[in-house]
Amino acid sequence: MNIIKGSARVLGDEVSTDIHCSSKYLPGKDTAFIATVAFDNVAPGFAKAFVKGDVIVAGENFGINSSREQAVHVMHRMGVAAIIAPSFGRQFYRNAINNGMPVIECDIGGIAAGDVMEIDLAGGRITVPAKTIVRAVPPLPAAVQAVLEAGGLIPFLQQHPDWNLGEKAA
Repeated sequence: MNIIKGSARVLGDEVSTDIHCSSKYLPGKDTAFIATVAFDNVAPGFAKAFVKGDVIVAGENFGINSSREQAVHVMHRMGVAAIIAPSFGRQFYRNAINNGMPVIECDIGGIAAGDVMEIDLAGGRITVPAKTIVRAVPPLPAAVQAVLEAGGLIPFLQQHPDWNLGEKAA
């Protein structure tokens, strides 16, 4: 999972996944249904055009005010391979990592909808070959990469019952 390849699917700034990617505003609807309409209020047709393996490229504060893990489950159901944005809501960021969704903070300037991109999590590079855009970003810490590789925090801890993330990450 260190290399992720997919097309960019662009969203704007201040996208709350509580509003656009959870049942908070669609009571009684399940994850499968929400995945078919996710983000449609900010980008009509977004979910229907999304292809498994695509990458969400979002603006500032993606996931702002979002505490529900369901948003990450919905994005997994959509087939989101990773999310890159200049900044994330802190609760969403942690929920994403804990649920095995790669999230990378970086400048998204010059990346357009449909651009094919490659994300190297271990090397800390995001490349858009057609435009010769290469972003150097701090690689995700080894402990975070291990959690993502396992599919999230719970699967990681099940695979490594004696692991102490605080000691190993230091």
